[in-house]
Amino acid sequence: MDPRPQPRLELRAIRKAYPAVVANDGIDLDVLPGEIHALLGENGAGKSTLMKIVYGVVQPDSGELLWEGAPVRMASPAHARELGIGMVFQHFSLFETLTVAQNVALALPGKPSLDDVARRIEAIAQRYGMPVDPRAHVHSLSIGERQRVEILRCLLQDLKLLIMDEPTSVLTPQAATALFATLRQLAADGCSILYISHKLDEIKALCHRATVLRAGRVTGACDPRQESTAAMARMMIGRDLPTCQHASSSGEGEPRLEACGLSLARSEPFGTDLRDVSFTLRAGEILGIAGISGNGQQELLAALSGERTLADDAAIRLCGRPCGRAGAAARRRAGLCFVPEERLGRAAIPSMSLADNALLTAHREGMVVNGLLRSQVIDAFTRRCIDAFDVRCGGPAAEAKSLSGGNLQKFIMGREILQRPKVLIAAQPTWGVDVGSSVFIRQALIDLRNAGTAVLVVSEELEELFEICDRLVVIAKGRLSPVRAAAETNVEEIGTWMSGLWPDAADVAEPRDRVAGHAH
Repeated sequence: MDPRPQPRLELRAIRKAYPAVVANDGIDLDVLPGEIHALLGENGAGKSTLMKIVYGVVQPDSGELLWEGAPVRMASPAHARELGIGMVFQHFSLFETLTVAQNVALALPGKPSLDDVARRIEAIAQRYGMPVDPRAHVHSLSIGERQRVEILRCLLQDLKLLIMDEPTSVLTPQAATALFATLRQLAADGCSILYISHKLDEIKALCHRATVLRAGRVTGACDPRQESTAAMARMMIGRDLPTCQHASSSGEGEPRLEACGLSLARSEPFGTDLRDVSFTLRAGEILGIAGISGNGQQELLAALSGERTLADDAAIRLCGRPCGRAGAAARRRAGLCFVPEERLGRAAIPSMSLADNALLTAHREGMVVNGLLRSQVIDAFTRRCIDAFDVRCGGPAAEAKSLSGGNLQKFIMGREILQRPKVLIAAQPTWGVDVGSSVFIRQALIDLRNAGTAVLVVSEELEELFEICDRLVVIAKGRLSPVRAAAETNVEEIGTWMSGLWPDAADVAEPRDRVAGHAH
């Protein structure tokens, strides 16, 4: 007799094809009650498509889905939620102007009273160690607290399977530790968890089993607790994982980008005011800015890139010249390149081809002569970017929206790096990018720095910042911490500073603990 329990979810020979690619090709997968099951794979391996099939967003072309032993056609996300399936997406779907209770009530059937919803939230929050105030407005919550709201919204629906997509990509190390405790408690209570992450150390510490996808097919399975991260990386990418080669910087290059007492009022109701921001970025160094999302990163990036101009021209200096009043085009002409956080819409136009998207920012690379477009030059540059950064796509004519998130990120990074800028500003350079491609992008940034470019990286991935940066600074509530050499600090100190608690910064911290997200 087989002692193995009946799978809660079982996928048999699932296939889903699109015009340009077979996303899922005969996938078999099962998830047991109380199991934390990891789904591993490179960008474009088919993970997101498979999860959308489970959650009813996408219908498979063929194959069978069984729920608690019975065949089922997952008609819609509402149908999935009725069965007890919840999904927390990488990008949250909360209304910032509403309270926690109001956001949760919107996902529940009927018209429950807010007082009743608040009581249920408090009871479940206490049970799973996820403190959150049901009466708090979402815009006042930290990112870790918002993620708790997403999970609580699922738990109020008699949850049996929770799907989590890159759940720690926007969390501090302390908040990620708190999340893991919650997930382990959920699993102990019998809830199944499907966990998608590119962070192999997390999967090794948290998950009971892992299924590996490559090019839309299952290529292996393992117990992550018994495997090294290097072995799991080999299963994912089919080769040994390269490592970044990073020698220390002399720190003696000329100043390339300087902020001098930069202050800027927020442009959005729930934005952050910048207060007296000052730093110097030199040629041949990488300066990293760490911080929890929503602490002024967007406002700072807008000011540095020229998206928002300043009244004080001297508040920003680019290659020694004041440029606070200069727009984005003028700053690009002066040698600045920029990778914004939002891929689709700001870094690339979804409906345009990769070639046309290359033209948008790289037109100074000989693509335009006397007002005429040189299509051969545009095509050659685009192909060079595709080849050099291993962008999996249908060629220069492929629309940006047809690429997976990670492959589009590689294209955008390549487009800016290949212009050999004097200053490169990159926001979240490897967000949602698989482990092999992340190493490649990080090494490309290091190589650019070694060639003399001044590189500013804004990232919520502390591991990434420590791997590639020469110096680190933290942004919290619109202010910058003291600058520290990366070799002279550690993850714990920077994680604490991310809550605003650096020396002589008592006025930066908020009444609540933003690192762990505790409500008092």
